[in-house]
Amino acid sequence: MKKLGTILLLLLAIPTKASELTFGFKSPSFSGIGTGSHYLTIENQEHSRKKSIEDALEAARKAAEREADNTTLAKFIRNLESRIYSQLVDNMFSNEDAVTFGSFTLEGSTVAYQVMTNDAGEDYIEMRIVDTEGSETIIEIPIGTGNFGSIDTSDDDVAF
Repeated sequence: MKKLGTILLLLLAIPTKASELTFGFKSPSFSGIGTGSHYLTIENQEHSRKKSIEDALEAARKAAEREADNTTLAKFIRNLESRIYSQLVDNMFSNEDAVTFGSFTLEGSTVAYQVMTNDAGEDYIEMRIVDTEGSETIIEIPIGTGNFGSIDTSDDDVAF
């Protein structure tokens, strides 16, 4: 028992130093320290998440549209429409047995065309397009003007 008393006496005689225990919240929401930047960080994260979700949905929608446009049926319909429109233009304005007037309906709009001559004696095609709501558009297409696809050989300075 003496040994125990000596050990206790030695332990009590050793000088000890300690500081006061203080408690503080680490979360800025509770402590108030750095609260503004904390809220901005949270807002930025929420905005980034929403934006990434919206971007992913938009990308998926566009991918679905591209996939729908590239189906065999869609390609066939586009090719068929192109051939029909080409045939229609050939029938309307070809040099052999060309018609000078006519009309047709295209996707609900009425298209009327007529070959006309202006005051200068130049021919042009007047197209009147009336949509389903009654709005009218007039397009005048000159005939035989311009040198698209031809080379003017009268000017020797121009090299092609």
